[in-house]
Amino acid sequence: MPLRDLAVTVIVFGLLPVVLRQPHVGILVWAWLSYMNPHRLSWGFAYSFPFAQTVALTLFAALLITKERLALPKKPIMVVWVILLLWMGVTTLAALYPEEAMQHYIEILKIQALTFVTLMLINSRERIDQLIWIIVLSIGYFSVKGGVFTLMTGGAFRVWGPPGSFIEGNNELALAILMIVPLMEYLRQGSTNPWIKRGLLVAMLLSLVSSVGSQSRGALLAMLSVAGFFWLKSPRKAVWGLAFLVIIPAIVVFMPASWHERMDTIGDYQNDPSAMGRLQSWGYAINVASHRITGGGLDSWQLGAFAVYAPTARKVLVAHSIYFSILGDHGWIGLLLWLSIFISTWRSATWINRKARGIPEMGWAVTLARMMQVGLIAYATGGAFLSLSYFDLPWHYVAIVLVTRMLVEKALEEQRSAGSTVGRKGLFARATQ
Repeated sequence: MPLRDLAVTVIVFGLLPVVLRQPHVGILVWAWLSYMNPHRLSWGFAYSFPFAQTVALTLFAALLITKERLALPKKPIMVVWVILLLWMGVTTLAALYPEEAMQHYIEILKIQALTFVTLMLINSRERIDQLIWIIVLSIGYFSVKGGVFTLMTGGAFRVWGPPGSFIEGNNELALAILMIVPLMEYLRQGSTNPWIKRGLLVAMLLSLVSSVGSQSRGALLAMLSVAGFFWLKSPRKAVWGLAFLVIIPAIVVFMPASWHERMDTIGDYQNDPSAMGRLQSWGYAINVASHRITGGGLDSWQLGAFAVYAPTARKVLVAHSIYFSILGDHGWIGLLLWLSIFISTWRSATWINRKARGIPEMGWAVTLARMMQVGLIAYATGGAFLSLSYFDLPWHYVAIVLVTRMLVEKALEEQRSAGSTVGRKGLFARATQ
């Protein structure tokens, strides 16, 4: 038995009893399996073993026996979220290719179900930090390794993600990397260990190199957006501004001529077959959504549908955009619901940043909210050119921001209650003098 297969199997099955006793551990293990896909790094029986499903089933069994109080947040965003999932069910039933759509819809529901469980179980700062560490370490394994690989090869080859995952492709991995760099910074700021701080700083730098090494044009645009917004949100603008002015040009100069030639096609998109193919796919999404209120349904990006709604397209392509993917799959209604969730998440992060400043013990929430917004900028800009609408990480962002807001609201309520109690005691003292 290959050693990697044995190691993954022992770790996962060894943690199952822990999941039964502490269900939130199941979320952490499932996140590790989903983001890192460690079993895909093996070459024996573990490669195709359903570890994630095994953990998920154990987790749901643990939910039935746990004494921990479980409840979803009572927030308007949850209503919109549920309506979106129900609307996806409607668009699946009305899909151009209902059988393929149903299979995809079931996969989406599995991810969403685990995200809802995350909302119930990841309900404290400690657990939020644990989840963020798992996400950072899982994707960071590939980003740090990719950064080293890029430096060793002079950027001549592309960096790829975990096999069989949402982020297997170079473009997708680059976007995921840009979404975890702000999480690394949050962990770095919250750490008191100097070695962890240094390690995370090195990981951030290598991750940025890895993102460039992916040779993704969308990632380059997203990186510039992230750098600008990160600078705006950073309390140390002079330090980070100087760092970006040095690091980004140095990375660009380091990359080979082939990288520069690929990046130059951004301005000459009319002569780039890939860019023109994207425009044709986006035209298909607009046409099918305008002719069908439910859109084309999941997995409608096929020859028959393109022949009707994008007859001038030279070939069938995927959406290559989180926005046009949702539009083509679920119509204008689906896009509006989907956008509402992420706009609400952004506004919640802004609310946290404003309200938590007055609570000393909630300083971590302010930092996290700022870094969450940096990550959302990465997703909004880089995702404009990638089909990652159903990727787990953005939905974990939504869940983390929502839970953090609830913790801030609880702290504010306790602060008000404490102030009210002190006020009543003061009035009583004066009345008895």
